Amino acid sequence: MTQASGQGTTVYVLNGPNLNLLGLREPEIYGSQTLDDIAGMLEDRGRELGLEIDMRQSNHEGHLIDWLHEAQAEGVKAVLLNAGAYTHTSVAIHDAIKSIKVPVIEVHLSNPHRREAFRHHSYVGMAALGTVCGFGANSYLAALDAVSRL
Repeated sequence: MTQASGQGTTVYVLNGPNLNLLGLREPEIYGSQTLDDIAGMLEDRGRELGLEIDMRQSNHEGHLIDWLHEAQAEGVKAVLLNAGAYTHTSVAIHDAIKSIKVPVIEVHLSNPHRREAFRHHSYVGMAALGTVCGFGANSYLAALDAVSRL
């Protein structure tokens, strides 16, 4: 299906495995900001843009898929998706993105293309409208700014 902006003003921000450990896990790669810090930044920027942020995290692939389906059912404007390691392994998440009309923007704190070879392939990126990576927490903000223009 072709992705087209939803009718709502809500943006789902979905975060996959191990992102609950941001600020503690490999800060030299992922930075020192926590997921709560990023949520606060997004909520502040969302208010400026007239968008509501619905931030979620799960270490379980099925939750991410269910939330993508829910985004379609709820008519959200877009989804920002940092699928973590599922980016490189999950055909199921790829298929879930392809099955909805809500635009999905792939987000990464680091630049996967500058890391291990297995991170260079993205099933999420193959299905997403676009990708923002390599700018730390600002990757989320850049993706939100892009969504505001859809």
